[in-house]
Amino acid sequence: MSNLYSLFRSRFSAKGAESSILSADREVVLTFDQLDESSAGMAGLFDSLGLGQGDRIIVQVEKSIEIMLIYLGCLRRGIIFIPLNTAYTSNEVDYFVSNAKPALIVCCPEAEDRLSLVAQKNDVSHLLTLSSDGGGSLIQRARDIKPVYDIIDVEDDDIAAILYTSGTTGASKGAMLSHKNLSSNVQALHQIWGWQADDVLLHTLPIFHAHGLFVGVHLALLNASAMIFLPKFNDQQVIGLLNHATVFMGVPTFYTRLLDNDSFTKETCANMRLFISGSAPLLGETFDNFFTQTGHKILERYGMTEATMITSNPLDGERVASTVGFPLPDVQARVVDEQGQTIGDEQQIGQLEIVGPNVFKGYWKMPEKTKEEFTSDGFFRTGDLATIDKEGRVAIVGRSKDLIISGGYNVYPKEIESHIDDILGVKESAVIGLQHAEFGEAVTAVVVLEEDSEATKQIIIDSLKDSLAKFKLPKEIFFVDQLPRNTMSKVQKKQLRDEYQGTYLES
Repeated sequence: MSNLYSLFRSRFSAKGAESSILSADREVVLTFDQLDESSAGMAGLFDSLGLGQGDRIIVQVEKSIEIMLIYLGCLRRGIIFIPLNTAYTSNEVDYFVSNAKPALIVCCPEAEDRLSLVAQKNDVSHLLTLSSDGGGSLIQRARDIKPVYDIIDVEDDDIAAILYTSGTTGASKGAMLSHKNLSSNVQALHQIWGWQADDVLLHTLPIFHAHGLFVGVHLALLNASAMIFLPKFNDQQVIGLLNHATVFMGVPTFYTRLLDNDSFTKETCANMRLFISGSAPLLGETFDNFFTQTGHKILERYGMTEATMITSNPLDGERVASTVGFPLPDVQARVVDEQGQTIGDEQQIGQLEIVGPNVFKGYWKMPEKTKEEFTSDGFFRTGDLATIDKEGRVAIVGRSKDLIISGGYNVYPKEIESHIDDILGVKESAVIGLQHAEFGEAVTAVVVLEEDSEATKQIIIDSLKDSLAKFKLPKEIFFVDQLPRNTMSKVQKKQLRDEYQGTYLES
């Protein structure tokens, strides 16, 4: 059973008339039978457009149930699903389209005009629209199409999805995730998190991201559990629904906002079985405050686009703040020194490397980059710095790759620096991440101006707004006379982080 959709269907087919998706007011939106029928309708639409196995679909729309149906329709037909963050600008989308060469782009109605130009430039055959309320040309066209119920046979190694993640050079990379990568991961999570027959997932995450789609949605489908499906996180709305759910997944930002709400108490969490955090480091302070306020210990786990979930604190057993737990079943992790030798000292920090069935196939159309990221014995170099204690518990202590995680989103400094450096009056810049109680890390720019420059913080921010997604914009800009460098003229970002650390901690 290599096709991921076949795996899901084998679990929920016996619960056909039961609720799959619930709205914010807990009205049934789709039963499992209707989910199966609707995804078959999407499969029929793709067939009518001439899309076949291995073709790509790029989707950049606001969160809706229909996105999930598109995804499931792709799985059924062996089509590769490529979700994009809605914050990406047209220039950013242009790169993804030129790289992936999709047969279909699905966008918001208000983006149709500007993305039509992108589609024409890159010879994309079809562009359809989808609004957050389920309208748009895609839905209109699907209404007259006969569903296709067949589920394509695929090999374990066939690609199910491509998720783009940037590199420190600024060039985005498409991580190819196979049906086997995703199926092995969801089954491992289902086991270690002890999913129960009566679990209900309160879903507030975006689904262009691995966390919301490949963890949240996948687990609900595999367990044949109902999902209360919210368009976005709202602390007051979540608090009102917790007594109707048993599992909640969020980024650290969600938990800090819940803690700041006076109506978030032990009583509101009485029905909850499990709170899970990921996508960014969870501060020990947040972990402790959450336990004090609710009686629940947040289960923190660690993952990345290239491997989905990698480690997890235990369901039963000690959950240690500021650690990410143990490798998942069938996943091996090790830390190595700069020479690639495995470190035996549990206190010594090293480069984290992993191997397992969840680890991606490589980067789309980047064989050389793919080769660089794997060791000769098949381990993937995560780019994270970690320790592993004698029990096998992993703690992430930093990143060797120049990555910032802000609000659960990956931000790569080189891309932002290149845009800042192009602004009139800017001599050079360095972008760093500083600890932030709500966002995990705050994007921060340190800028050197040309002599007599008239550039200000606001001018720089305004200049970046049309080129960069909002989550990439610096939350603060510091001006300096020169950037610190070593003898090889490399900017010393650690020195900058040390100098400005604490700026946002209490924000």
